[in-house]
Amino acid sequence: MSELVTGEAVALELRPAKLPSRALAVLIDLVVAFTVYILVTLAVVASTSSLDEAAAAAVMVATFVLVLVGVPIAVETLSHGRSLGKLACGLRVVRDDGGPIRFRHALVRGAVGVVEILLTFGVVACIASLVSERGRRLGDVFAGTLVVRERVPAGPARFVPPPPPWLVGRFAGLDLSGVPDGLWLAIRSYLTRMGQLDPQVGLAMAERLAGDLGACTGAPAPRDVPPAAYLAAVVHERQSRDAQRAFGGVGGGGAHAGSNGLNGPNSLNGPAGPAVAAPHVAPPVVTPPSVAAPSVTPPQGTGFVPPA
Repeated sequence: MSELVTGEAVALELRPAKLPSRALAVLIDLVVAFTVYILVTLAVVASTSSLDEAAAAAVMVATFVLVLVGVPIAVETLSHGRSLGKLACGLRVVRDDGGPIRFRHALVRGAVGVVEILLTFGVVACIASLVSERGRRLGDVFAGTLVVRERVPAGPARFVPPPPPWLVGRFAGLDLSGVPDGLWLAIRSYLTRMGQLDPQVGLAMAERLAGDLGACTGAPAPRDVPPAAYLAAVVHERQSRDAQRAFGGVGGGGAHAGSNGLNGPNSLNGPAGPAVAAPHVAPPVVTPPSVAAPSVTPPQGTGFVPPA
């Protein structure tokens, strides 16, 4: 998995293509290209039989450049990085930031590919792909591109588990601006897979992530809160802030809580909603678990109502 961060600070998880799949895609492209080249050459030879030797040689060179270099560049440009071989193997060429390639990227890849693929029979390209961390050949390095897998085996959807209701809103005062994207990805990956880990290994990993998160926020994790619950509560707080910024705070607590429904029904819209919509409701920080627990049961999803 390759973690790329775009200019909008969006982390992308891309799977770089392995050498076997890339070699198969190139082989398919070469077979098609040489087949077309042979047919075009026969047609050109038949139509230029009256030309002298120099003119015929110039026409053959132009045909070679047009069919074996120009056509692949045009195909990759128009298809945004998917040639016939890459389409068959489920691959695609993208920029280093994850965006679609343009003509200049395809031109550099095609020009360098003449040397490292056609003239050296792919030896230079194979060596460069084996040496590169992300399997890039020289054309990808000079063009600033990456070949990734488009068809990834579909797996079950993984959601971040919700924090305990009595922790919702407790970390509203944390400064999350200093937490790097890589740490967010690591915390999310741990929360979605902690049920598959050994208990001791999972606890050690949660303590380490909680320590790193506390160091980035400037506030250490509370000793009375389990590390996994602390991580889930902070992730929930970040999602709530992102939703509030996205929707402009319209609807008060309703938008704050309802926007987190991506993790399943009643997963993140517990008592945090009414704490904003109704100021007279006691904040979730001081709410005991015995009172906050029934907040998930009402079908309206409006949280709990304190006793009179």
